[in-house]
Amino acid sequence: MKNLLKKFEIEGLLALLALAFACVGMWGCSDRVEFKWVGRGSMSIAGFIDDSLVVAYDCRGWLETTETWNGGYSEDESCGHDRLLVYNYRVQEEGPRWSDSLTNERGGYRWFQLTDSIFWRWEGKNILLWKIDETAHEAKISRKNEGCLHTFEIDRMHQWLDNSFIAFGGRLMAEGDSCQYAVLDTIAGTLTFKRLSDDLEWIKECDDVRAWDDDVYCLKRDGLDFLRLLVNYKNMDSILVGSISFWDSLTISLAPLSFYGNMFYWAYVNSVDSEKWKIKLNPNIRPLSFPSFGEFIDEKKKVISY
Repeated sequence: MKNLLKKFEIEGLLALLALAFACVGMWGCSDRVEFKWVGRGSMSIAGFIDDSLVVAYDCRGWLETTETWNGGYSEDESCGHDRLLVYNYRVQEEGPRWSDSLTNERGGYRWFQLTDSIFWRWEGKNILLWKIDETAHEAKISRKNEGCLHTFEIDRMHQWLDNSFIAFGGRLMAEGDSCQYAVLDTIAGTLTFKRLSDDLEWIKECDDVRAWDDDVYCLKRDGLDFLRLLVNYKNMDSILVGSISFWDSLTISLAPLSFYGNMFYWAYVNSVDSEKWKIKLNPNIRPLSFPSFGEFIDEKKKVISY
């Protein structure tokens, strides 16, 4: 019995030695990893600078293949080198007015508009800020709660009161001890989650909200027929979207209602006049499949495509 055990032990040792020699012949049994960059993907809209300039973003795809020593094979793909581009959507031009890209290898996150010329995305728990014509930089953010317990994932931030930014993600109607919105202070580097005070309770009705100076602006659906603009809870203007064609009404009813800088989007993107604060039907800016970058229509019904 002992001789049999010794035989198995010797055979096992010989097998291990054979495997070791094989691994040496295959450069130590290490995995073979190949990384390469591929083409850029389709552009998406990040926001609008004014009534003629749109900001788009894209990223460069990459592919990483791993071949293991025992014949295994796997692939991982995503994109990086995020890029912002500024286009004129009034006039067809040769390429963008401006573009710049990051040097990050693994990025490709969606970019959002913070001000007319500043765009942001999450960089882990911090925020990456990119101003047109300047270099992107990471702003370290500390989080805290004020009068609420349960926070939420933030997907929108707009200019707010006292030179701050309001941040929210569909939780304005939350009850109990849940946080409803947050305030970003870029100077102090803090993101404070809060519940609405009595004077702001009315914005729970809004699909999107932001501030200009000391005034709070609210975009609100009113059934499927009206879009309303409220300023400090006063109805300032409205659009009867039911008067648009049946097909466009279907598109409108399925789309989100959001501010994009001084513009707003609900199937059509319409400019908000900075002096009269009126919602305008023209110019009509219509991405083919928002937020994919594609086609625009000016007030003369001329199609401008990129």
